[in-house]
Amino acid sequence: MDLLDWHRGQLSSRRLAILIKHLPRDSATIRDTDGEAAEWSVTDYLLAAVVDHLAAANWMFSVVNGDGESDPAEQPVPVPRPGDAHERDDRDGDAASADAPPAVPDPSELARFFG
Repeated sequence: MDLLDWHRGQLSSRRLAILIKHLPRDSATIRDTDGEAAEWSVTDYLLAAVVDHLAAANWMFSVVNGDGESDPAEQPVPVPRPGDAHERDDRDGDAASADAPPAVPDPSELARFFG
């Protein structure tokens, strides 16, 4: 496809927008706009959430049912998600924020994710 067809009037703006919207996840355009998040599907995010919740449940069970004499197990580390590398780099300089809970996505991020 030649993008000059849009300039020449042989390709409508609506058709161009539809073609761009439905590009495959591994296309260069999607990777450029979404970054690492383009590599993760909804299933990947849900699976990471399941792993995190299961690890937290197992940790809570071991803390509650521990013998009390030994040191409690360390809280589990969540599965890294796309974009977390930047947050980890920012948090490395501040020890107090290293224990901060992960940021909750705002409604616009959720709307963009679920399309």
